[in-house]
Amino acid sequence: MRLFRHFDSVPPDARGAVLALGNFDGVHRGHQAVIAEAGRIAERLGAATGVVTFEPHPRSVFRPDDPPFRLTPLRAKAHQLEALGVQLMVSLHFDRAFAARTAENFVSEVLHQSLAPRHIVSGYDFVFGQGRKGDAALLEKMGAKLGFGVTIVAPVAAGSGAVFSSTSIREHLQAGEPRQAAELLGRFWEIEGRVEHGDARGRTIGFPTANVGLSDYLRPAPGVYAVRAGIERPDGVVWHGAIANLGMRPTVNGTDLRLEAHLLDFAGDLYGQHLRVAFVDRIRPEQKFAGLDALKVQIARDVETARAIHKIENES
Repeated sequence: MRLFRHFDSVPPDARGAVLALGNFDGVHRGHQAVIAEAGRIAERLGAATGVVTFEPHPRSVFRPDDPPFRLTPLRAKAHQLEALGVQLMVSLHFDRAFAARTAENFVSEVLHQSLAPRHIVSGYDFVFGQGRKGDAALLEKMGAKLGFGVTIVAPVAAGSGAVFSSTSIREHLQAGEPRQAAELLGRFWEIEGRVEHGDARGRTIGFPTANVGLSDYLRPAPGVYAVRAGIERPDGVVWHGAIANLGMRPTVNGTDLRLEAHLLDFAGDLYGQHLRVAFVDRIRPEQKFAGLDALKVQIARDVETARAIHKIENES
């Protein structure tokens, strides 16, 4: 997948695509319906499938003091879009100056003049431009005027009737419900990042861990989770069954929130490597133990629980 960070530097051979518009934070099943529609139209027209999104997320520009909320920062979003067959990703730099563009200017200058789309696809609720005045109706009107097609995708709902939304996914994760979040995402939710040096305490009690920074990811409910850990290699991602603790580590008087993953049946040095941690199920909340011996006993139990969860996953 080709990634472009500036709309005015997209080369001629990347213009003329079918573009899906949106923030796509999470790339959940509702977003996937929009992207799949773009893919179908692109195949019919013999064009590339592209996505136009925004970085940083507009919410972080207008509400910078909010707690971290991202489900898929840029790198993670790119991974998920590429997995869906997207060929072009245009990640528009979003700041207050960009937000001041009128909706009409966004369509005419950013989309039409710079990207020259054959067709545009968006969700029913996508809004854009100064004061969020641009909507599906304006897209259709300007598309007809400027010569590109527009398709608006209706809301997509789960079997329960609830519309897929990033907000619902965040709520499930903050409640310690990764399986419910996965149902809305269509996959397990991930945190990814470089493996950092920790205090090496896990190694001393027989459970070495890989520490991954949380960056601007949403903070799920603290606790112990069965996870899948994906090590990025030059020829692809190698996945391992794993267990992770997300929390403050009260038994050792920790003072910062950390994600620490222990890969099952794995030996090797992961420092500096890129690791993807996919949350499968929550085993228990984080708790304080009387000391390291009690903690070690509980971790051994948690590992067996995680093994049982992974066994069921592998058999399903």
